[in-house]
Amino acid sequence: MTSLFAKYQGLASALGAVVAAGGRNPFAVVIEKPVSSTVGIIEGRRTLLFGTNNYLGLSQSRRAIKAAQDAAEACGVGTTGSRIANGTQSLHRQLEHKIAAFFKRRDAIVFSTGYQANLGMISALAGKDDYLLLDADSHASIYDGSRLSSAQVIRFRHNDPDDLYKRIKRLDAPDSAKLVVVEGIYSMTGNVAPVKEFAAVKKETGAYLLVDEAHSFGVLGEHGRGAAEADGVEADVDFVVGTFSKSLGTVGGYCVSDHPELELVRLNCRPYMFTASLPPEIIAATAAALEDMQEHPELRLRLMDNAARLHAGFVRIGLNASKQVSPVIAVTLETVEEAIPMWNRLLELGVYVNLSLPPATPDSRPLLRCSVMATHTPEQIDDAIEIFRQAAAETGVSIVQAPVTAS
Repeated sequence: MTSLFAKYQGLASALGAVVAAGGRNPFAVVIEKPVSSTVGIIEGRRTLLFGTNNYLGLSQSRRAIKAAQDAAEACGVGTTGSRIANGTQSLHRQLEHKIAAFFKRRDAIVFSTGYQANLGMISALAGKDDYLLLDADSHASIYDGSRLSSAQVIRFRHNDPDDLYKRIKRLDAPDSAKLVVVEGIYSMTGNVAPVKEFAAVKKETGAYLLVDEAHSFGVLGEHGRGAAEADGVEADVDFVVGTFSKSLGTVGGYCVSDHPELELVRLNCRPYMFTASLPPEIIAATAAALEDMQEHPELRLRLMDNAARLHAGFVRIGLNASKQVSPVIAVTLETVEEAIPMWNRLLELGVYVNLSLPPATPDSRPLLRCSVMATHTPEQIDDAIEIFRQAAAETGVSIVQAPVTAS
């Protein structure tokens, strides 16, 4: 009889090779104790954290911690039900009102995770007679949402509004709704979407536009509302989806929209209908972190300064860093055989980043994915750059020709 786990033999072999090459499993790293937003204890060593998506450092917000404590004391630690059963407390509604007001939108839905926000909204919005048009580099949650829907899925080239336009115009389906899905900042590479150009395609073709601002919420735009705000086209975006687990440092997801039918989505969205709601302490902490973010716009400025500093340092030492400067900075290596020893050496020297291996990477080359925080000090960033230089030299990583700077 065939084992249920036979399908995992290839994965087991690949993981075994990764562990054998570096002596540890890079996908099972344990942060034994967070010392601060930027430092954790890993394998007993103080380690600089450059792979956590904690962009504003608000996972350690004193206001959020106090709010969580107070909410747990007053309301308990869980709801024990979904939002359409007993899982909606006044805190949930209050947070939805605050999120909607922050985005200047009519309404908001709060989900238990950011993954479920994409899974739920995409599957609920796109029906069997509709078309989903997805950026080729879309997050797994977007693709999973498309599979849960019964819509026809069409991929267009990454960050290419012209290719999107051509694909929509080729469709001989005037009576079918079309939903375009893009991300504000792409989580693997840090590429920023040209939302203004996508919005123009949407308007010309009569499509709907959903922007996943998971990695751009709290990061881009004058008020931190994301790439659509930064491009001045918020009114042209039908749905904004995002997560609380990046810039706000908690967990959960949301969708905001001006469409009055959003309220009906709650009753047709399986991930929303059949998942226990977020516990009171998380809802309260999220609302408090949102207040922190709004009251401290300087965090966004410091974050982008830090991102520019890290990116410039990588370029200076000859690493192949992301083409755009954002809080996600990927260092591309040529081979897996280079990437695994370098990732391991970085950790041994005191820097934690994310190791991303093909086929999960956009161009089948491995990445060392870094995420920057507003709370990183200039000294920590410079230390990380030096450790990258040392690790590359010690493991024989190929580097590009560093640019010559004027004296």
